[in-house]
Amino acid sequence: MVKIGFVGCGGIAREHLKHLRGMSDVKIVGTCDTHAGRAKAFAADAGCEVYADSVALYEKAKPDAVYVAVPPFAHGAIEEGAAARGIHLFVEKPVAIDTATAARVSGAIKRAGILSSAGYCYRYCDTIDTARGLLKGRAVSLVSGAWIGGLPPTAWWRRRAQSGGQLLEQTTHLFDMVRYLCGPVQEVHAMAARGCMSRVEGFDVDDSSVVTLRLKTGAVASITSTCVTNHPTRTHLEIVTPEFTLTLTGCTVRIEEDHRVTEHRPECDMYAEESRAFIEAVRTGKKNGIRSAYADAVKTLQVTCAANESAETGMPVKL
Repeated sequence: MVKIGFVGCGGIAREHLKHLRGMSDVKIVGTCDTHAGRAKAFAADAGCEVYADSVALYEKAKPDAVYVAVPPFAHGAIEEGAAARGIHLFVEKPVAIDTATAARVSGAIKRAGILSSAGYCYRYCDTIDTARGLLKGRAVSLVSGAWIGGLPPTAWWRRRAQSGGQLLEQTTHLFDMVRYLCGPVQEVHAMAARGCMSRVEGFDVDDSSVVTLRLKTGAVASITSTCVTNHPTRTHLEIVTPEFTLTLTGCTVRIEEDHRVTEHRPECDMYAEESRAFIEAVRTGKKNGIRSAYADAVKTLQVTCAANESAETGMPVKL
């Protein structure tokens, strides 16, 4: 039986709980959250105890692994505390608010020799496997994508010191897909706009941004983001090769080649597959099924932090 703890009881934690409860070899042994009511409701659904904080959870419930589902600014000590006790880590994206914190946690994970997984869920879609297979060995010339949405309701999201802004907290999924499908990023240059959300109390992140990337393969990419719309979020990523154009919308993959269009729709639940891979790794000690270990997620964080830096300074940032 794999004993699981939760630090953070928000929406994404509940998504993971939904799938873990269906696994016969998993037991939820405890949870904690800074919001007592939220923790109590989560614990009632999970059938577990509520603890005052992560240290109490680790010391009293003694989980084999913990899901860390907290805002970006709260990462760091939670993960280091788990690593120090040999507790395996599933860390929701983004894995930290800055690269210094991520480097500390990454070092703690390595020293402890524990397993880690980061919440880049799109990597677990069966259609992404199809996309990777189609792109293998192909020369990618251009990548363009967009995350077009509105303002999330959580107060911490609109504060740069707590969320890191839209690029770091939200559009990070697209940057991760660029890395996963097309290879490492070499250089980042970004511009951002502010002013449209000036009436929103406490808002100090960018309204919109355009980020250009040069990949190590020589390909170029452009990712556009905004949080000012009043319609449901739309995302896409288009990858252009000499043979075909591949478009990713959510987890649906569309291939256009020789005047033909082929569409691949997902046949699995990416969150279920993500947790299944992590639990199997904890159970067996074999990490083969984990598609985004913490150290790899740090590389995506480096790209988004570089984009924020470039938007502030007006200068490109090399990685």
